This record gives sequence, C-alpha cells and structure tokens, in this order.
Amino acid sequence: MTNKDVIERTKAFAKEALAGAEAGHDWFHTERVYKNSMLIAKDEVVDEFVVALGALLHDIADSKFHDGDESVGPKMAREFLFKHNVDSMIIEHVVNIIENISFKSSLDGERKFTSPELDVIQDADRLDAIGAIGIARCFNYGGFKNRKLYDPEIKPHLNMSKEEYKTSDAPSINHFYEKLLLLKDLMNTQTGKKIAQKRHDFMVMYLDQFYKEWEGII
Repeated sequence: MTNKDVIERTKAFAKEALAGAEAGHDWFHTERVYKNSMLIAKDEVVDEFVVALGALLHDIADSKFHDGDESVGPKMAREFLFKHNVDSMIIEHVVNIIENISFKSSLDGERKFTSPELDVIQDADRLDAIGAIGIARCFNYGGFKNRKLYDPEIKPHLNMSKEEYKTSDAPSINHFYEKLLLLKDLMNTQTGKKIAQKRHDFMVMYLDQFYKEWEGII
C-alpha cells in the first residue's frame, strides 16, 4: 500500500469517526487543519507523510468529549495505523503529535515532545482557533456547553494550569483572553505567524465591535 493510499484511508477513517461530532471539532475542522498543515509544510523541512497522518488524526477523539480521557485518541490512531502496516517509528511519531498538540498540553510549562512535524500541525490547528472560523468555533462550543456569551462580572482567568483550563466553564468571550488572543505569539513557523497576524487582527476588531454593541453604543 502506498503512502497516498494510507492517507486516503486515513481521511475516510477520520470522516467516519467524527460523524456527528460537535461542529468545532468535526471532520471539517480536521480537513481544514490538514489543508493548512500541507500548505505550511511546503516551506518547512518535514516528512509530509507524517504531517498528513498527524493532521488527519490529531482530533480523532478529543478528550473534551471523552470525559477528559486523553488516551482515547492516541489509542485509536495507533490501532488504525498498525492495521494499515505503517512503519512503527512513524506510528510513534504520530501518536506523540496527538499527545502533545493541544494548547492545554503547553500550560504545564514544558513540551514533552518536539518535532518539526508537530510544529507544522500545531500551527495549523491553532490557526483554525482564531480569525473568523475561530470566533464561530468558540461560540459554537460555548453554546454546546450552555455557557454565557459574556458576563462583565466574570473576569478572564489568565495563567491557568492545565487542570483549571480543562474544567473552566467561563463565558465564551473570556476564552479570547485565556487562549485565542495568545495564539499569535505561540506560532512555530514563519508561514503560521504570517497567517496568524491577520486572523488576530480580525479578532481584535470583532471584540471592539462586540463591546460597543453590548453597551448599546452602536
């Protein structure tokens, strides 16, 4: 089986596994991350096969939807890739990417695994969390969790620990300050930084408009 065949089967597997998922973490999110990963990879020295597999499987079972269990996604990915006779070193690399890609994984102050391929996919994943789509995903997830849009009395909790982040039920607007507005300065690649700046600026403009409308100014 060629690498191209494996990638196509991985796409089909991810699409099926994510059927019915919350809209911010569904197949379309994975597809966007995959496309942006391959775009960023063109300017980086990386194994594009690893990038493709890591991007397609990075959210195969987000712990948020599995009672916080962070082992489900890596286990599913490992079993799928093993079944398709992917080289064991590549499997371990992809599993490490899945285990270390999330924003919350960086909140404990140290990265347990690094690779150029992880840098690329992490940038692509973070790009999908900001800008117009990022805003839509933020409020969609907030609605899914029945969170308030905004409450002036509840201030953003900055410098959260990983556990605090996982258990937070703050209003959706707070998420901009607790994560989304921070991502621009956390990008790994030059391509990622360039795209992130534009999306960051859009979010700043959006928040300015949001507060004006909240106060009934316009």
